[in-house]
Amino acid sequence: MAATITALRFQQRNRERVNVYLDGAFAFGLPAVIAASLRIGQSLGEDEIASLQDQDAAQRAYERALRFLASRPRSTAEVRRNLEQQALPDPTVNAVIQRLLAAGYLDDEAFARFWVSNREQFRPRAPLALRQELRQKGIADSIINRALHEIDSENSAYRAGQAQARRYETLDQRTFRQKLGGHLLRRGFPHAVVWPVVDQLWRELREGTEHGEEENGWPGSSY
Repeated sequence: MAATITALRFQQRNRERVNVYLDGAFAFGLPAVIAASLRIGQSLGEDEIASLQDQDAAQRAYERALRFLASRPRSTAEVRRNLEQQALPDPTVNAVIQRLLAAGYLDDEAFARFWVSNREQFRPRAPLALRQELRQKGIADSIINRALHEIDSENSAYRAGQAQARRYETLDQRTFRQKLGGHLLRRGFPHAVVWPVVDQLWRELREGTEHGEEENGWPGSSY
């Protein structure tokens, strides 16, 4: 059954949305950009009303996706999972994903580079651990391979162990190796990388301690 638009009114709390009244009663709200195509006195059939409501649902989902992306970059799979959790129909989810891709808000290649760079800067991890994290984000192996191509495991392990080593500098060598080695192994670094790095950090701490003591007139410690 057709209905006639009797009023189009901007919402008081959100001037980006318009309330649509059909036959004198409130029917539904629409984004202003969609409502701009309507006019008072226009007749709408059931299919037209359903189409307008579908467009509204898609726009709302798109705006929610933008808010989800605002805190940090996300992978396409992360955004898709977030939309699916809202019980949206598949066509709406797919339409939103395509719109985000077209606008450049989703880019798995750029996301993978961001993820690896961020980890390398703040929490270095082994390439294997990074690979697992990116797979969990839904990133394709081909993209992961390119993102990890230039990672230096030894350098990453060294930087991952530096700050932690300072916390263990008062320990004896055996305990130091156990604790720092365990820390790096949990970060995904292999044994062949971990133990040389641990020994290097131990030597550097001891050398730093000895130099500092000598400068203050204290005899160097022997280990």
